[in-house]
Amino acid sequence: MAHPHLAHEGGPFCFRAARRRRERQPAQRFVAVLACPVPPESLAQKNPQRNALVLSATVLFAVNVLNFYDRYVAGALTEPIRKEFHLSDTQIGLLGSAFIWIYALVGLPLGLVADSASRKKLLAASILVWSSLTASAAFAGSFAMLLFSRAGVGVGEAGCAPAATSWLGDLFPPERRSRVLALFMLAVPVGGALSFFIGAPLAQAHGWRTAMILAAAPALLLIPVLFLLLEPRRGASEVRPNPPVSQSIWHILLIPTLWWIIASGALLNFNMYAIAQFLTAFLSRIHGLSLASSGTASGTIHLSGGIIGCIAAGYLGDAIAIRRKDGRLRIAAMTALAAAPLAYFGVAQSAGSLLPAIIFLTFAYALLTTYYGLVYSAIQDLVAPNQRGATMAIYFMAMYACGASFGPVLTGRLSDFLAHRAATAAGSAIVSEPFRAVGLQQAMLVIPILCVALALVLYAGSRTIVNEAADPESLPSPISAD
Repeated sequence: MAHPHLAHEGGPFCFRAARRRRERQPAQRFVAVLACPVPPESLAQKNPQRNALVLSATVLFAVNVLNFYDRYVAGALTEPIRKEFHLSDTQIGLLGSAFIWIYALVGLPLGLVADSASRKKLLAASILVWSSLTASAAFAGSFAMLLFSRAGVGVGEAGCAPAATSWLGDLFPPERRSRVLALFMLAVPVGGALSFFIGAPLAQAHGWRTAMILAAAPALLLIPVLFLLLEPRRGASEVRPNPPVSQSIWHILLIPTLWWIIASGALLNFNMYAIAQFLTAFLSRIHGLSLASSGTASGTIHLSGGIIGCIAAGYLGDAIAIRRKDGRLRIAAMTALAAAPLAYFGVAQSAGSLLPAIIFLTFAYALLTTYYGLVYSAIQDLVAPNQRGATMAIYFMAMYACGASFGPVLTGRLSDFLAHRAATAAGSAIVSEPFRAVGLQQAMLVIPILCVALALVLYAGSRTIVNEAADPESLPSPISAD
């Protein structure tokens, strides 16, 4: 007669078998496993659930790749656009900053939508808008029309990050979020690299307008795929479910750590958008590369550095979060500080020193990219599940308003100023291409300076997050729904 507890999957025999498992011989362990069977329905559910999880994460990653492809493609085409419309570096920078300003303003209402409505439909609508406006740049006949199309791309892309990060936060528990969000943000370097690898050679062969049209097409193919996904319930992945917060979303601004994170985002993205807008132009002017070659070199820096940074951030962030509540921000501070000398030596290399420049810039970019997996997961830990989308939108809006949006235009303005100064010092009334090269190189030396400031701000944030992340009750308390 069978032991009475064998018929019950939760019987004490199972627990005693588990406790004695390490003391048994392999054959006896196998018997113990058979005595503690997994219910057939669990086996039936496990693989489909895992497949659905992987599919959702993969599709969201693909959406984000094309999001950043269309965002960075204008930077890959900087030089042919500048020469066709006879633009200054200030105007080139304005193309990037105008996108960011619109992105920041529209992001907040779309973040609120991401917390209350269908994230699937929001992402689909966002893709349609940003793809259409990316393609519209190909028909621009003036700088004003080009500026309008690039600013319009910001309207569509503003819905991607709040909806997708909120969705992922509900798919994966806190102890896995650094890796998941780091992999999701791997789309930044991958999308950027693809825009340089594909966009620049296409523009050299067929013109920059063709490259713009082809950049817009792939994202549209993801819209029907999005509608095949199952959207998770808000808060579904929480180990200790939190009740929905009914207070005003602006109440999260009372969290001190969030302000440090906003300031860090302003400094980081000032650098990242300046790099995205001017890296190909920098490599062309200083190191004499063609449009296609500068695109390939820029893509190599983005892809290699981005992969290293995002993967390192995911594993380091999840490992340190178990031991230290301030660990993620501490590591982010250290990587930002380490990026400063690498960025300096990468930018300061003279003509003919292309390989050292690429190596230094690749590792500087890798260290800066660790920010996404480390800091974005820290934001997820600070607020309730039904406030994550809006919190990300507020973070984007505030940090862009605090300075990140000025990265391209101020770098371009500084480049023009220094180019004019170099021409004047040489006794030339004309600012020729060699002087433009000197101006841009000197302007980009602001990047290592801001890396040091970024490290200090992240360290300050790590000092305040200890109490806030340690005890959810220490955060601003929600207002009762009744």
